[in-house]
Amino acid sequence: MKESEIKAILSARAHLRAYAPPVGQKEAEEGGCGVTGFACSIPVSGRHIFEPSVQMHNRGNGKGGGIAAAGLDPTQLGVSQKVLDEDFCIQISLLDETALPEMEARFIRPQFRVDHEGFLDTVDDYRDVPGLEMKPPAVKRYFVRVKPEALERFQKERGLLALSAEKTEEEFIYQNSFQLNYTYYSSLGEKRAFVLSHGRNMMILKIVGYAEQVAQYYKLEGFKAHIWIAHQRYPTKGRVWHPGGAHPFIGLDEALVHNGDFANYYSVTEYLRQRNIFPLFLTDTEVSIQVFDLLNRVYGYPLEYIIESLAPTAEMDFDHLPPDRQRIYRQIQATQIHGSPDGPWFFIIARTLPKEKKFQLIGITDTAMLRPQVFALQKGDFQIGLICSEKQAIDATLDSLAAEDPRFGTVADKYWNARGGSYTDGGAFIFTVDPKGNGNALTCTDKFGRVIDVPKEREPYDFRNGLSSCALDAAVRQEIEELVKKGNAQWVFAFLSEKFVAWDYEQVRVALQHLSSMAPSDKFRATVIEVLTHLLDRRYPIGCKRRRSIVQMIMTSLDEIFRAIPAIDARKTSNFVRIDYATREKLRKPKRGEEVLVVDVKAFAAEGDDCHSRLVTDAYALGWKRFIAFGHKGQRFLGCSLGPDTRGVRIDAYGATGDYLASGIDGLEIHVHGNAQDQLGQILKSGKLVVHGDVGQTFMYGAKGGEVYVLGNAAGRPLINAAGKPRVVINGTVLDFLAESFMAGDPHNGGGFVVLNGLTMDDDGNVTALSTPYPGSNLFSLASGGAIFVRDPHRTLVPEQLNGGEFRDFSEEDWQLILPYLQENEQLFGISIDEDLLMIDGVKRQPAEVYRTIRAVKLAVLTGKMAEASLEEWED
Repeated sequence: MKESEIKAILSARAHLRAYAPPVGQKEAEEGGCGVTGFACSIPVSGRHIFEPSVQMHNRGNGKGGGIAAAGLDPTQLGVSQKVLDEDFCIQISLLDETALPEMEARFIRPQFRVDHEGFLDTVDDYRDVPGLEMKPPAVKRYFVRVKPEALERFQKERGLLALSAEKTEEEFIYQNSFQLNYTYYSSLGEKRAFVLSHGRNMMILKIVGYAEQVAQYYKLEGFKAHIWIAHQRYPTKGRVWHPGGAHPFIGLDEALVHNGDFANYYSVTEYLRQRNIFPLFLTDTEVSIQVFDLLNRVYGYPLEYIIESLAPTAEMDFDHLPPDRQRIYRQIQATQIHGSPDGPWFFIIARTLPKEKKFQLIGITDTAMLRPQVFALQKGDFQIGLICSEKQAIDATLDSLAAEDPRFGTVADKYWNARGGSYTDGGAFIFTVDPKGNGNALTCTDKFGRVIDVPKEREPYDFRNGLSSCALDAAVRQEIEELVKKGNAQWVFAFLSEKFVAWDYEQVRVALQHLSSMAPSDKFRATVIEVLTHLLDRRYPIGCKRRRSIVQMIMTSLDEIFRAIPAIDARKTSNFVRIDYATREKLRKPKRGEEVLVVDVKAFAAEGDDCHSRLVTDAYALGWKRFIAFGHKGQRFLGCSLGPDTRGVRIDAYGATGDYLASGIDGLEIHVHGNAQDQLGQILKSGKLVVHGDVGQTFMYGAKGGEVYVLGNAAGRPLINAAGKPRVVINGTVLDFLAESFMAGDPHNGGGFVVLNGLTMDDDGNVTALSTPYPGSNLFSLASGGAIFVRDPHRTLVPEQLNGGEFRDFSEEDWQLILPYLQENEQLFGISIDEDLLMIDGVKRQPAEVYRTIRAVKLAVLTGKMAEASLEEWED
């Protein structure tokens, strides 16, 4: 965009200042909201945004929910593809339906050529939607183009004659919506109607309620789009009785949902007001999309520069950028600093690219990564990219899609977190859908344009296939049976995992079916479950097969075994006993011979009096000590509140476990068979936690002890304010802020420590070192005790990454301290001390050549030297 054009557009808005509300603080405050979205290579139904929204009810309070869709189906809208692509789709929420004639006479009929219009269909009675307490507004939709005479008049009146007709029409739409909102909704005026959305090939709907109720009330279960996003709002201040403050908010062709809260709302609004941009709804989500629209449509910034403006690169990450990027980023930061949102936030944006006829789903996290976020990618016959506040919402989306079309898998090929404001990924990922992409309609890139993909040479399984007609080799059948009868799960696992590399999917499937067929016997059930769990947890060569398909097969086998276990009210006795939500009132003491309580978690609430964690607590009080909890869909607090000294208790968790798992435990043992979510192990006192995957944000916050092992990565802020004697092995990396304010004493005298190995394991179990064991700038910041032992043979870490810590030589005493934990780590995950940890470039090295010690600096204020110096000064 030329500078003259930018000035012309901003000057053309000067007259809007008369409509702007007085400068003030934002009206709405929000707690921890839930955001979710996905982009798919084919249009999919709105019902698939339903399930992840339901599962994030505890991130909302029913006072504001909304959805947006992009890449729509013209046949469902009653228009041609040309109209859908080129017309602006204006949707107006009518809080007062009597305002319609006047509103149309002022803001629709004189201005636009209306190519199609109509009210959105709704259910007959809003009370038929479960839990919906307030009738949502009627919504009228118009497909429009600005009339030539109206556009010409606007150009002359607003000094936009040098602007192209396309840009002028976009600005006309923007200003018309602003004035309509001021007239019929503004924060100081009567609330009768407002513009929900006005973009091309996209729409927004929002209500006072939950997000999934939007889809139910407006009958969108079968409505199709390439991109869907949703938001569960948790307002804690301001008006909550109308839908205007709910998300998403519209730019022009963009819809934005937001989890977080700005600390500099006033500063950002001042930045906008200086450019004749005025918020009317007085929420930080509104100003977020206003900043995005300014940078995108008015300034014409490329997406990379928009992201840099919102989440600036800083500290050591900035130093890692190429010189050309540093120069540009300095200019962006100097210019846009006052418009950069500060505080915790995470954005999901759905937008259309009308010229290119493409659609994008964008996730951007704040520089300090203060809100949870997870990305995922699955590719096969269809490609889908997902962004959510929680991993369990991603899995819920995939479950929903797979139930409708089994060519979607229930497991993503990749899950990951963004590292905010970083040189590694820029804290943002973009899924771009090109409906004409010839088999690769969806691509994923980071902020810098680097492609994220899955191995193309590995084909996923088509789960439309019925029961396999493939026969299991007689010798294999016999070997499986004999090994299971011997009761040694490791032998069975070793036998099967060696076969998987050469077998095709059908051979794997029939082998799992045969193994599962032995599970009904009390003699063999425990061994079969252990074998399947090893196959689920471990990585091993699988040939040309896709790991997510193997995982789905194994999880299906385990679920079938668990659900076939006799119920707690059954007459048949068994060493395994199953309980679910329907039978929860039948909970009792274990009978003679009953050893394991298997909890079917699926129907339990995420939290509250009827949650599964309360049931486990009650079962423990009755005498149960061994638990399997399966079918998780984000349920929280597993292992909490069992009380002190719970040694001898073990819980195995399967599925999409929720936040706060293992928090406050004192002695018990929990194994998470897959990725875990946020806030695990908070204020953990003692016990053992094993995670066969990644962990999310603020892992082990304030922990006082415990023995913890993580196969993969930890997201931001693990072990902040931890004290006492926590002892943790993280085999991957940490995004940033590891062990900030760590207060874990002397590790050689009963204190705590972290072992950070900086490794990654591929789908075949090959272990390789990451380019750096720790990419962030805040390692062991402000720590006063404890230690980090980091595997860094090439000495990639530098003192500038430490803030209150210092490197020391790794001693033999250090090695003897961590060796038992590395040996247990090897038993749990198969990461060999000799072949993986100490092997550097094909040569086995001494531990001191591989590991480095980071200890806290003894600050003068802690040693008394500063006090002594101060006293001497006073004496002088």
